[in-house]
Parts: sequence; structure tokens; C-alpha cells
Amino acid sequence: MMKGANAVDVVFIAIAAIIGIALGFLIARFATKSAASRAAEEAQALKKKAEDDAKELIEKAKSHAETMRKEAEIEAKDQALKYKQEVDADNKERMNEIRSAENRITQREEYLDRRSNSLDSREDQISSLQGQIEKRERMLEEAQTDMEQRLERVAGMTPQEAKEELLDTIRDDVTRESAAIIRDAEARTKAEADKKARMILSLAIQRVAADHTTESTVTTIHIPSDDLKGRIIGREGRNIRSFEQLTGTNLIIDDTPECVTISCFDPVRREIGRVTMENLIADGRIHPARIEEMYDKAVKLVSQRIHEAGEQAVFDVGIHDLNPELVNTLGRLLYRTSYGQNVLSHSLEVSYLAGVMASELGLDPISAKRAGLLHDLGKAVDHEVDGSHAVLGADLAKRYGEKPEIVHAIEAHHEDVEPNTVLDVLIQAADAISAARPGARKETLDAYIKRLEKLEEIANSYEGVERTFAIQAGREVRVMVEPEIVDEAQATVLAHDIAHQIETETQYPGQVKVVVIRESRAVDYAK
Repeated sequence: MMKGANAVDVVFIAIAAIIGIALGFLIARFATKSAASRAAEEAQALKKKAEDDAKELIEKAKSHAETMRKEAEIEAKDQALKYKQEVDADNKERMNEIRSAENRITQREEYLDRRSNSLDSREDQISSLQGQIEKRERMLEEAQTDMEQRLERVAGMTPQEAKEELLDTIRDDVTRESAAIIRDAEARTKAEADKKARMILSLAIQRVAADHTTESTVTTIHIPSDDLKGRIIGREGRNIRSFEQLTGTNLIIDDTPECVTISCFDPVRREIGRVTMENLIADGRIHPARIEEMYDKAVKLVSQRIHEAGEQAVFDVGIHDLNPELVNTLGRLLYRTSYGQNVLSHSLEVSYLAGVMASELGLDPISAKRAGLLHDLGKAVDHEVDGSHAVLGADLAKRYGEKPEIVHAIEAHHEDVEPNTVLDVLIQAADAISAARPGARKETLDAYIKRLEKLEEIANSYEGVERTFAIQAGREVRVMVEPEIVDEAQATVLAHDIAHQIETETQYPGQVKVVVIRESRAVDYAK
């Protein structure tokens, strides 16, 4: 900074010298043209004035240079102070980071010390438990040896007989321990699984509440008067024969007033027959040619309804890329029933239930809805082709380009193949929920009685069972056991075994609850 001030001084001095030289030159020239005396006086005055001006300029230059030097020093001091403050702030921040890192390292070391102490404590506990286990094993071996010796000595048994007696005793102990293990395992797994499953199922059922109506394999048609029955039969029965041959149904005309009945196992043919007969009755002209004409119209009308029903079902579920052949096959389920439950309504309900449960589990609801809608597709053709409706439906879905996981879910919903994905299990659960709702399905009295008898027969086949009662329409089996034969531990095992055998050997909607009741009574009389 001092070097800059000296340079300014030199500049101003040089300027002053130049000015002085110029003034001297002018004075010299002026002196040659004027009188000597006057020139000398003026030159002297000009010289003095030039000297004064030079001094003044030099003083101003020095003053300006001093001002600039002071400003430069002040600016340098400010800059140095600013740099110092920044360095101090940076050092302070780094010191804070170092302290924070030291605190974290200290906490980590304390945690590791606590962890090490905990591990040492657990190792000591494990060593202690191992010692106790080894001690108990030695005691058990000694007790077994002592028992064998006592059995041989006191009972006079052979070693083989003593061995069998010992095995029986151990078997009873193992049974009791296995029962305890089963109870503990069931309590642990069911605690969360049942809670989660009930929440999902109840949510799905509440969101997909539906009414149910049962249907049968006969259709009753009202006629205006009984006089019309003769015209329906025709001369020598030609009208009724023509009607039955065309529609493939049985027309029942009996003494029931003002009605005729159409019977057929194929619901589509029965519907075509119903529409044909209603049109004939409305028209009034009943003869073979007219029957054939009305039959053709009924076939077209029912086919249109089937297609519309399939499209409506697909629209309701929200699927828009289904093959048209599958849509028509799906629509045929409108006239198909299973245990009195309409299969198309059942398929829609299964689709909704599967979609809700898939959403709750974080799975793809679209795939679940698709598999649920198509799971009973085979029932549309199972009366025409031999085989399980699950397998037939899977073949149809595969033929018309459905994805492998959808095809497998359809095929596995009645365990014709082993379910191996969550989607398979979801469809099984949704199908069971829809079928098991009160009033959803019905079965014949003979099948119902046989199912109850089978449940009681399975339970009665076990040793120690005194009586068995199948209640709640076969949804619960109560087993009374003899307390002298079956203890509490064996009762748990017995309930598990009966439930497993029922699941393996019988077919039923929903689930069957098995309750084993063991009761001990002490009775005395005061006389």
C-alpha cells in the first residue's frame, strides 16, 4: 500500500517539473521580444507564481496520496477482519461437527458395551440352560433305567414286555406333550391370523352384501283357462310331441288348475321352452308349424338375453378385454343353478369378494375379479362335456387366451389341482363365502341326511367317543367322550384328527366346527 502512495508522489512531482520547464521556456521567449527590465520583472513574477503553483500542486498531490493510502489501509483492515470472522465461523462449525461426531461415537461405544454385556448374560443363561437340560436328560435316563429294573424285578416281566410297557408310557407322555404343543401353536397362529382374516372377510362380506333366491329345475306357466290344455296337447298329442321334440323339454299337463309345467335339466332349453309356450298362449294358435315358428323366435330372444347378460356381467366387474366367446359362455350361466343358487349371480359375487380381499392384502384386484368371474365358467358346458366343471372352465379360459395364473386359479378352486398362489386361495375363499351364506344354496333332503350321518359316523369311529351330535345343519359336530378313556390332552388331539378326516372325506359348504366335550361328574345321594 505504501508503494502505491510513493508512486503518486513521483507522478505529481514530475508533472510539476514539466509545468515549470514549460513556464521557463515561455518566459525566455517572452524576454527576447520585450524589454529586458520589464521581461525580468515579469519573468521573476511568473517564476514565483509557477513555483507557488507547483508547491500547491505538490501539496494537493501529497494530500490526495495520503487520503488514498489511509482509505486503502482501512479497506485492508476491513477485509482482514472479514476474513478472520469467516475463518472463526468455519472453525466453530467444524468444532461443532467434531463434538457431534465424538458424542455419536461415545453413544455407539456405550451401546456396544451394553450389547456386549447383554450377549454375555445370554451366553451365561444358555450355558446354564444347557447344563439344566443335560442334567434333566441324565435324570430321565436314570429314571428310565430304574423303571426298567423295577418292571423286571417287581412285575416279573421279560425285557421285551418291559420295553413295550415303557413305550406305552412314553407314548402317553408324547401324546400329552403333542397336545400341549398343538394348543400353543394354534393359539399363536390363530391369534393374528384369525383377527386379520375375520377383518378382511367381514369387510368383504359387508361391501358385497347380496340377496339370494333359490331356483329349481321346473318352470310353471300360468294359462288363462283349463280349456287351453286340450289345445296344447293337440289331436292325438301331436302338439305336445312337437313341442317336446323341438325344445328338448318335458311338458307336464296334470290336474293342477290353470297351469302347465316345463321340466328340463338344461336351464337354457327350459327357458327357451318357457318363452315358446308363453308366446303360443298369447297368440292362441297352437299347431306344429306355429310351435316351430315360435321356437325359432324364442331361440333368438334367449341368445340375445344370454349375450346381454354376459356383457352386463363383464361391465359390472370392470373387465373390458374378455374374448367374445367367453362373454357368451358366461351369459349362459344366467340360466344355470347350483343347489338352487344362480351361477351368474354367484360368479359376480365371488368376483366382488375376491377383488375386495385382494385390495386389502395389497394384491392386484383386477386379476382377482377376473378369476372370480370366470371360476365357474365350466358349469355352462358341464352337462354337454364330461369332466369337472373346474377343469372344463380352465380349458375354456386357456383356449381363449386367458393368462396362466387365471387359468390355474379356475382349475384349483375345487382343488382339482394343488393351489400354489395367493390368487388360488383367494378364489377358494371367495367361492366358499358366497356358497356358505345363509339361504344361498339348498340341497336335497336325502343328501342333507347322508351328510349329517357321515359326520356322525366319522366322529363315532374314534376310541373313547360316547355320543356324537351333528347340529346347525351340519356346520358343527359335538363329540361327547368318556373321561376315563380320553384325557384333556387327548381331547385336543381328537378334535384335530376328526376335523382333518371330515375335511378329507366329505364335501360341505363353508366350514364344520368340531367340539370335543369331556365331562367328569361325581354323584352321591343323601339318604
